[in-house]
Amino acid sequence: MSEYTVQGIPVSAIAEQFGTPCYVYDAAGIERAHAELRAGLDDAVRLFYSLKPNPNVSVVKLLLSLGTGVEVCSMGELHTALVAGAKPEDILFTGPGKSVDELRALIGLGVRAIICESFAELDLINELATRPVDVLLRVNPSFGVQGGRLTMAGKPRQFGIDEDQVLSAKLHHPRVRLIGIHVYTGTRILDADVIVENTWRVFDLAGKVAEALGFTPELVDVGGGIGLAYYPGETDPDPQVLTDGVNKAVAAFRDRFPQAQVALEPGRYLVGRAGIYVVKVRYVKQSRGERYVVTDGGTHQNMSAVGTGTYLKRNFPMHLLSDVDRPVLGPCHVTGPLLTPTDLLGKDVELPEVSPGDLIGVQRCGAYGPTASIAYMNGQGYPAEVLVHQGKALLVRRRDTPEDLLDRQIVVDL
Repeated sequence: MSEYTVQGIPVSAIAEQFGTPCYVYDAAGIERAHAELRAGLDDAVRLFYSLKPNPNVSVVKLLLSLGTGVEVCSMGELHTALVAGAKPEDILFTGPGKSVDELRALIGLGVRAIICESFAELDLINELATRPVDVLLRVNPSFGVQGGRLTMAGKPRQFGIDEDQVLSAKLHHPRVRLIGIHVYTGTRILDADVIVENTWRVFDLAGKVAEALGFTPELVDVGGGIGLAYYPGETDPDPQVLTDGVNKAVAAFRDRFPQAQVALEPGRYLVGRAGIYVVKVRYVKQSRGERYVVTDGGTHQNMSAVGTGTYLKRNFPMHLLSDVDRPVLGPCHVTGPLLTPTDLLGKDVELPEVSPGDLIGVQRCGAYGPTASIAYMNGQGYPAEVLVHQGKALLVRRRDTPEDLLDRQIVVDL
């Protein structure tokens, strides 16, 4: 029997110590993903980790220790970043619906830049500020992106200001210092050439905006959207093609604007491959000739992997962890404990014969796991999260208890 390990630690030992279901993050995998990009990129490019895919404070702390900045979009994410050790100059703050309280906090903190998404927000920043505030204008460009799994620009969107509106604007905001633009066109782009082409187009737009509004770009945020392969027939973007192409675009832009720095916002790419969702088999049963494997984890804790919102059910990579060499028996449906037929972690998954107590892993789950899930469904709660760092398994989030679920509720007298 050959058991799956993380940095030499058998997954059964992690499950025994911390229980299941749980997320296990391999710090070495995060470090490798960071190195793939950082080692090949021009020094003028800084990686800003987007907290959205995985805001666990220890994961954020690890990435900050590698030299990344952070991109956040709420007071919760901002607080997480600061607790993890981020300095104000490490922080970009985005989002189309910033509150007055958020803007006051950002202005007072002096973050690297506020990414402004509307002219009304620009007016509000100018009104609240007592000194010049560094701002990037988020532009909704006239171009879109091919190959993105979720389009964020190039069509009517709540994000940013339309390109034609920006280029024709007459701005007078003495307490706003425009230092560049931000463009985010789409997510989970798997073709490195598409990412490179998008970078060239963002730089071209940055030059046009700078000329139209009369400022010299100091920082251009070309967004992220670097994808990962989850399904058969997909492949990860080639990091060499990506970094070589981005570097050429950066060099050409800096020929025009030598002082300009560049922000790149990888989120999923840095953490996605390093995570595995570990569940334990509770029951195995047959229903009208089909094999069902019922586990202690489900869609409520792993919404991204189960394809919620898609018409075609496709499975993330899934394997028996207890014995990786056990021969495949045939297809089965891997389900959870919820009272809904949609609680399906995997449909027609090719797995070996499994028994109660066996561990199954849904892989590539380091991004959009707990943070994108409805963990409180059926009173289940969030799972434990474990970070394996330098050969040690560390609890970085304890699992919810029934008491936790009621912690913020109030029983009233009726």
